[in-house]
Amino acid sequence: MLVKPGEKIPVDGQIIDGATSIDESMATGESMPIQKGPGDEVIGATINQNGLIKVRATKVGKDSFLAQVIKLVEEAQGTKVPIQKFADKVTGIFVPTVR
Repeated sequence: MLVKPGEKIPVDGQIIDGATSIDESMATGESMPIQKGPGDEVIGATINQNGLIKVRATKVGKDSFLAQVIKLVEEAQGTKVPIQKFADKVTGIFVPTVR
C-alpha cells in the first residue's frame, strides 16, 4: 500500500520503498518521530510524517500490534491481584454487618 505524508498507516507492515519519519507516540509513548526506511517495521495507526512510503502488510486483524495491546488490557482488567480478592472478601463480610 502507498502511505502519503500525514496519513495513518493502516496496518502493521514493513517498508519496501521510501523513507520517512513516523510518529509512534500512540503506540510507544516516544514523543519524537522515528526515522524509518526500507526493511523497517511500521505499526498500524501510527502517523507517517513527511515521506511517501510503500508498505507491505505483515500483520492484520487479531495479529496486529494494536489488537495485541487491546487483548492485554482486557486480560489485565479481568484479573484481580491477590490484595483485591482479599479486599472483596473483607468488604463482603464487613459491609453487611455495619448496616
